[in-house]
Amino acid sequence: MTRAVKPTSEKARDPYGIGPVGSLVGPIASVVGLILIAVVTINLFDYNLPFLGSGNGGNGGNGGGAIAGPELTPAPSNVIVVPKEAQFVGKIVYAKAGNIWVQSDAGATQLTNGGGASMPSFSPDGNWVYYIHDTPTRGKWPRRGTPTWYDIDLNELFRVKADGSGQPQRLLSGQVRSGSNRWSAWIRQPTVSPDGKTVALVTDAPDPDNSNVVLQFFDLARDRLTRAGVPEVGVLGHQDPEWRPDGKQLLYTMNDRDGAKGAAVIMRYDPKTKAARALTTRGYMQPSYSPDGRFIAATRTNALGTDVVILNASNGNELLRITNDDTSWGPSWSPAGDAIAFLHIEGQTVDLRLAKLEGNGPAWTVAETVNLTEVSGLDPASRPDWYIPPALLPAAESSGGASTPASASPSP
Repeated sequence: MTRAVKPTSEKARDPYGIGPVGSLVGPIASVVGLILIAVVTINLFDYNLPFLGSGNGGNGGNGGGAIAGPELTPAPSNVIVVPKEAQFVGKIVYAKAGNIWVQSDAGATQLTNGGGASMPSFSPDGNWVYYIHDTPTRGKWPRRGTPTWYDIDLNELFRVKADGSGQPQRLLSGQVRSGSNRWSAWIRQPTVSPDGKTVALVTDAPDPDNSNVVLQFFDLARDRLTRAGVPEVGVLGHQDPEWRPDGKQLLYTMNDRDGAKGAAVIMRYDPKTKAARALTTRGYMQPSYSPDGRFIAATRTNALGTDVVILNASNGNELLRITNDDTSWGPSWSPAGDAIAFLHIEGQTVDLRLAKLEGNGPAWTVAETVNLTEVSGLDPASRPDWYIPPALLPAAESSGGASTPASASPSP
């Protein structure tokens, strides 16, 4: 279902300033040349992402609406194909066909049913999975002074037990009411703070007519949203919030453009001072901290697509290219520090891969890259997240294949 765009303001008509807005969950947009070949995280990445066709997104459909090539037919929506070499410690969460899945060495388990679910992430203790749920519904809002009905998606923040027990719990609704009118704010990409008290996300709630989709914090105890108040470029907003493991810093992507081309920058936010500054030059997004906070796995964009890289967390300098295929993105660093999981597209089918790191950071090498899923058609807009129980972690957390002294700490 295509989400109607509220017509009451320029921001609402085109919240990213780059053309008509479609589904919130995972459409793929093809643009002439190599300007935008994009997968959605909020609505449109304004980056060059590695898709070769177009499709209509809708509630987390296979591959976000991508049509598989004749040589790669995705598995059915209720099947994840796990190859024999898919061995790793802990569990990884991701989305497929509008449902949340958790994978471990024992295989892949579906946590939700009924569609509409995307963008999952673990709670710090690994007991919960937080995610976004979109419900197709009807909305009414004035158009040129006349109440008008639209097909919309109601965005809500949910969580569900990571072991599949119990029922999903709704934490925050994007519903907007004004008299008899009804609409929905966007709520995307939840990630819980290391102390378990706050969810960082991007949203235009509670008043979409007067806000872009920007970084906000949801206090779980007080049931309250607070804007970070950080800079934004035009109507492009933010995405990709990521807490440092000690909770003292938070990274996010500030969307920008260079003419018609996306020019995203990873920003660093200090929750104590509420100050934000650029960490990287243009062309980086989707940060994921190493467990010691000294390094960052990120997605790097170029004229042909995207690759996964490792950056210095102090200055944003690029240290290592994990992939060189222009078809990989969405990294998640292992809590053990010795591997990075990421999304990869083959033909037009999205799967999960694992790069094993060898040596000491920053002088790693990629020892091996293995498939964690095959022809499974994962949701390209939903980054994987990784949890390992403390009992299974190295005695001293690793930053990539080697132990890190217990006294080591990231730069402020």
